[in-house]
Amino acid sequence: MIRTIKAEDSMEIAVLLWEIFEDMELPLLQEIPQLKLMEMVAEAAKDPSYRYGMNRGLVYEHNGEIAGAIFGYPAMEEPSIDEPFRKVLQKHGFNPDKSLFIDQEALPNEWYLDSIVVNKAYRGMGIGTILLKAMCQTAADAGFERIGLNVDVANPKAKKLYSSIGFKKVADITLSGHHYEHLCKPLEAHAKA
Repeated sequence: MIRTIKAEDSMEIAVLLWEIFEDMELPLLQEIPQLKLMEMVAEAAKDPSYRYGMNRGLVYEHNGEIAGAIFGYPAMEEPSIDEPFRKVLQKHGFNPDKSLFIDQEALPNEWYLDSIVVNKAYRGMGIGTILLKAMCQTAADAGFERIGLNVDVANPKAKKLYSSIGFKKVADITLSGHHYEHLCKPLEAHAKA
């Protein structure tokens, strides 16, 4: 079942997100031990405005376990979404000018789908598609005309999933030294909630 995120979900989500962090080879992973970094992401996630905060995502729960999570936000908010994490870095004695994500990811005037991850135990059950469609609905309900995301060119399986629900390539982008394609999907017009 799809549901909103609760504060107590933060560590379970941070563990799931670790796979994305490793795939992106984020520089901060070389500076902070894995458990400490996951704890700090979970701590920052308790702030609803954080990139992985409660106001930014949805989870798919199966038998009381988070089987998948998805996060997105309006592109115009990208400059401020990591501020809660910077505060956590400083609180724990790390340089607050460091960040997990150093590159701009979103294109102007889009709802940006930041991250989607499905627990390995639940892959192949259609959970990713359900989460994608739910986030598209969230973006449309917020009045956005398009939703965008980045897909690693080395991940054709993910691109196939995105393409199957209407995402099309609009640009090339480099994030943390990796080549990505920026895909967008037009959304049905809805009145703002």
